[in-house]
Order: sequence, then structure tokens, then C-alpha cells
Amino acid sequence: MTRFDLVAMGRVGVDLYPEQSGVPLAEVSSFSKFLGGTATNVAVASARYGHHCALVTKVGDDGFGEFVRTALDGFGVDTGFVGTDPELRTPLVFCELHPPDHFPLLFYREPKAPDMNLAIEDLDLEAVAAARILWTTGTGLSDEPSRTATLGALAARTGSGATIHDLDYRPMFWQDPTEAGRWQREALAHVDVAIGNIEECAVAVGEGTPAEMAGRIGELGVDVIVVKQGPEGVTAFTPDGEVSAAPVPIEVVNGLGAGDAFGGAVCHGLLEGWDWGEIVMFANAAGAYVAGQLACADAMPDETQVRELMTRV
Repeated sequence: MTRFDLVAMGRVGVDLYPEQSGVPLAEVSSFSKFLGGTATNVAVASARYGHHCALVTKVGDDGFGEFVRTALDGFGVDTGFVGTDPELRTPLVFCELHPPDHFPLLFYREPKAPDMNLAIEDLDLEAVAAARILWTTGTGLSDEPSRTATLGALAARTGSGATIHDLDYRPMFWQDPTEAGRWQREALAHVDVAIGNIEECAVAVGEGTPAEMAGRIGELGVDVIVVKQGPEGVTAFTPDGEVSAAPVPIEVVNGLGAGDAFGGAVCHGLLEGWDWGEIVMFANAAGAYVAGQLACADAMPDETQVRELMTRV
């Protein structure tokens, strides 16, 4: 059995991003097509650093599903766990570009996205258990059978390697958003590292300061809690104390892939054995790099590009 450096589970789609910035969707005249989806972007980002990565998801039996597989192959991400739903269509995502901080999304995932039909029977639990890192997302908990599959994958972990949960809260994906906190806490009880922004942490454990929310997440058994705070930067709460990084100044083009670039860089740092101080600084710069580009997956940097940005700023 192949032991993957990273197995990422969750959302996949095709991003159709406008080639005109600063205008509403109704006035956009042309779009560029890219691979997208939170877990997908993290797998691509990690592969860009040279790691052996696999994505566990589902696409539709359509041309966009073929595009997803071809794009993943091109990025060096293993597609052996990318299933095909015979009825549902591969999701599309449109956005508007209003830099520096307004990028509204329009999701086409109805009546249901194929990745939400990922079932426990679709998983290679041996590969999941053996991976050096397992990456799961809050979106994967938002509907069945994906919720059971996600929790089953987390339960299959045997303590080797790191298990990371991206809180990744998008209310439009939940039939009952009030249930999100309950299932996020269920997942967090199985993980080593939790990553989320202020809103996502509050959904999981209630509002408070970053330190207060991190403390509550830590009480669930999580070792490291990374809280992204927008213009206030990012802080990792670790057993050895807090480490923080200020935002990296960049001319923002599209901020949508920055968090996934951050996540892929965290995986890279853990796989390389870095301490959390170095991981947070590097991941912060990786996120800034992608915020300066139009695409998400296609814009993920290698280590040389991130180090160059860190040197410049």
C-alpha cells in the first residue's frame, strides 16, 4: 500500500472567475476556468512543494468532471480516490472581484454536489489511516453521507502522523446552520490541529477572543489551534505557547484562495518538521502570494516563490 504524505477529503469544483475586476457579475463579459474547492486546493498546494498527495472526493459524469481529473493529474495529485456520481453534476463556482476584501461567491451545487455523496464505503480506510497527514473540512460535515464518511475517516486515524481539520464554515451548505457547531465539535475531538477564522471558531465553540476560543477547542483534545484574524494576522496556540504573524503586504487580486494556500503550506511545514513559528510565518506568506493572483489551485506557489516573497517584504 502506498503511504501518502497527505490525504485531503472534501469539496471540489470548477472556478469560473471574471477577467474584469471591480464590476458586478451581471456586467462581466468573460471568465477564466480553474480547478477549485477547499480540500482540492490544499492537496494541490501541498503537491506543489513536492509531496505525494491524494484527494478523496466525487465529481459528476460530465466534461467538468473530466477537467477536474485532468487538472489534478497535471498538478501531481493522485486521483485514485476521485469517484464519479452517475447523476449529479460537477459543481461550478462564480465570483465577483472587488479587491481588497470583497469577493462574493455564487455556487452551483444544486440539488446536491457529488462530493456531498461521498460515503464511508467509498473510502480506502487503510490509506486514510496510514497517511502522514489527513485533512478534513467543515463543509464535509454539512450533509450526509459525507458527514458519516468524514467522521469515519477521522475515527480511522491511529495516532501516526497529523490529523488536521479545517473548520471551513459556509452557512449556505447547511440545511440547518444551527447544527454546524455540534458536528464541528464532534470532528474536533479526533484531530491534532484545527484551523479557522474568527467566525468559524465562534460557530464551533462560541464567541470570544481568539485565546478564549482556542482554549475551548483545546479542551476537546486538539493540540494546536490556528486562528486566522484577517487584518490582525494569524496566531497558532500550541502546547509551547502562542506564535503569531502579521499580514504580509500584497496588492490583492483575489483573496479566495489565500486560506487554502495557507493550509497547504502548514502541511508542508509539518511534513518538513518545522517548528510552529516557522510554519506560521511561511504559511502566512504563501496565503499572501495567492491573494495576489486571480486563480486558486493554479496559483499555488512552490517554496522558492514563497521564500522570495518573504525576502521582499
